[in-house]
Amino acid sequence: MIGDGSTAALVGRDGRVAWLCVPRFDSDPLFCSILDRERGGSFLLAPDRLVDARHGYEDDTGVLVTEMRSDTGVVRVTDCLSLRAGADLIEDVPAARGELLRCVEVIEGEVDLLIAIEPRGGATAERIGEGLTIRPARSQAVLRLASSVPLDGLHDRIHLVRGERADFALRWGQGGHRRAAREPGEILDATVDAWRRWSRCISYDGPREPAVRRSAVTLKMLDFLGSGAILAAPTSSLPELIGGVRNWDYRFAWVRDAAFSVYALRRVGLDAEAWGFLGWVLDALERDGKPRVLYSIDGIAPAAERIDPDLEGYRGSAPVRWGNGAAQQRQHDAYGEIVDAAYQWGARSGNLDQIWERLVDLIEAARRLWNEPDQGIWEVRTSGRVFTYSAAMCQVALERGARLAERFGLPGDAAGWRADAEQISRSILEDSWDDKQQSLTENLGGGGLDASLLALPLRRVVPARHPKMVATVEAVVRELGAGDGLLYRYRHDESPDGLPGHEGAFLLCSFWLVDNLALQGRLEESLELYESLCDRSSALGLLSEEVHPTTGAFLGNFPQAFSHVGLISSGINLSRRLHEAPA
Repeated sequence: MIGDGSTAALVGRDGRVAWLCVPRFDSDPLFCSILDRERGGSFLLAPDRLVDARHGYEDDTGVLVTEMRSDTGVVRVTDCLSLRAGADLIEDVPAARGELLRCVEVIEGEVDLLIAIEPRGGATAERIGEGLTIRPARSQAVLRLASSVPLDGLHDRIHLVRGERADFALRWGQGGHRRAAREPGEILDATVDAWRRWSRCISYDGPREPAVRRSAVTLKMLDFLGSGAILAAPTSSLPELIGGVRNWDYRFAWVRDAAFSVYALRRVGLDAEAWGFLGWVLDALERDGKPRVLYSIDGIAPAAERIDPDLEGYRGSAPVRWGNGAAQQRQHDAYGEIVDAAYQWGARSGNLDQIWERLVDLIEAARRLWNEPDQGIWEVRTSGRVFTYSAAMCQVALERGARLAERFGLPGDAAGWRADAEQISRSILEDSWDDKQQSLTENLGGGGLDASLLALPLRRVVPARHPKMVATVEAVVRELGAGDGLLYRYRHDESPDGLPGHEGAFLLCSFWLVDNLALQGRLEESLELYESLCDRSSALGLLSEEVHPTTGAFLGNFPQAFSHVGLISSGINLSRRLHEAPA
């Protein structure tokens, strides 16, 4: 993946841009061959008769380098969504140039370079100088392809020998109507420089430092600079099981991600991103009047979920969906997520006066609704239930609200909130406990096991070493374990979610297991599991939402912000425990 704070592209080792939405993350895709090889469209730069390829990032950047070998030579392609010279990735909203820059250089032998630009639905092209004006059939946008070599059209072949290079800049929006004042090499250098100046903010000294740094860069590529929203993933409809229907559009920002992301980002020195995300959540709440499950990157309700009839889906896994119907669900954990993120802000700054009235409304809502049914953290598409996790996050809203009111002398029923928080904690330990399973369960009143229970100690609802929590961890591993530390979220036969089929193992749940083991003092087991999860990253250090427990293949949308938040958070927690442990 490459990104610029406005959009993101997926580039394969075969030199094909298989995913790109312009001008923003949530725009219609210009290229989406990952969802349909024939009809999705792509942008190919590759040597004829490709034999082998490898790729990697320039250190601490979102700039990707791919080396491709043919039977006659080796070509290096450097891809980026370019940034303005001197761009500040913390403060500058217009950092993105609106340009996909692809720089090609032959480093061995000679190659016939294949060039194929195929927007979804086709396009017309008109030559202007050494470039092309491109009009995609499915878009009102007009694109401009600037090229350092003459092109005959959208499909071409050029011969290059060692030391020769060719540069291609695909521009849209305002960038599509201007001539670059700088050379492609200078633009590329400026983009690398902007990334590395930003990455100096990353502060981490713990296990698997390269993986944590790459996760931070990945989250930054999913950070919409226009608002502070962090996308769940840049893609849509990559299936949770090949051939299944659990295919969702994740190009939105979930309120649930707020507290987890704020915690992870601020602990590795990325305060601006953490508080920017919190600010986005609170602005969206004020604009809408109530917390939604998810929002568009502008902080408004997303378009209604719809099925695309034209695309066959990744490896034939239909349907392809745009929009996300979970936006209309009731999920009571949102109250605790927002208040917990605000608690982290208040504990740091002490400045809550401007948002306190909104927080009180959330705290009171949690007080009223904690034992009412909702669709829960996993967004089931059945009638609601009283999920233990949702009740726990209502406890978080009340407990954090009481802490803030007491600490800063803010108006509100602090004593009553604290009493209600304690009541919810008792209810969780009593009403969700199942003697036969020797575990807390997914619902107040009983039910199946749910890996979201592993988050309770992380949110300080139930202590990690409480006997019932220790037993729950063991039960989750025993009953939801998929092997090698991987966990399913829940059993579909025990906990119907309104959808047919099954899914892969959910990576975030395994990172939660890492944290529980560390909090219980089982550091060697925790570190071993953490290392194995980091090893599941792609060659680029990226993680999906889920993995196939047998093959290890990635499932779900990619890359997945929550998985990278888990990697960062677990690294931080392990680092702290390792430093505290006796030599």
